Amino acid sequence: MCREGEKRGWVVGITGASGSIYGVRLIEVLLQQGYPVHMVVSNAGWRVLSEELGWSVGKREQMLNEKFGILPGQLHYHPIADIGATIASGSFQVEGMVIAPCSMGTLSAVAHGSSDNLMTRAADVMLKEGRTLVLVPRETPLHAIHLENMLKLARLGVRIIPAMPAFYFHPRTIDDLVDFQVGKILDSLRVEHDLFTRWDGGQAAARMSKEE
Repeated sequence: MCREGEKRGWVVGITGASGSIYGVRLIEVLLQQGYPVHMVVSNAGWRVLSEELGWSVGKREQMLNEKFGILPGQLHYHPIADIGATIASGSFQVEGMVIAPCSMGTLSAVAHGSSDNLMTRAADVMLKEGRTLVLVPRETPLHAIHLENMLKLARLGVRIIPAMPAFYFHPRTIDDLVDFQVGKILDSLRVEHDLFTRWDGGQAAARMSKEE
């Protein structure tokens, strides 16, 4: 149980889909705001972290400490095979879970109730306990099975937030695009942030155009 005034944590999963930076940035922002974060990474997810972000897979604990150790929130890393971890039980209190990015394989497993590892088990717990579950699919093009699985989950109340950055706020860097996506996830979690400029009827774009 959480003590009075203490924030409940979030579970963040990172799979082998491209876009591991989304999950990393989400964890960073949640920790910056003092939330406990329970992190789960699939085996393929670790490979993508290595390929896309240059993380050393052989030094996982060291990498996590270097990236997140100085932030105020507390990071709890759970190996994907640890099916007895706290987050595998509905009696363990967390606000909800985000899988970012979410591979089509993991999305399919969640849609069909296949809980053969800690990531899919934790997602199944969110469904059965009626907690927030957000999936950030990153795949293109999508075929009918992908779309049917997303529709099935959406009907169960799962928030599907595809990795689709916007351009109305005039992003200048890749970080801007990442922050927009993470900001949309945080909006769904009802977590306050200032990661991107919200639409104001085009006034911000007009001001930027004049400044240029």
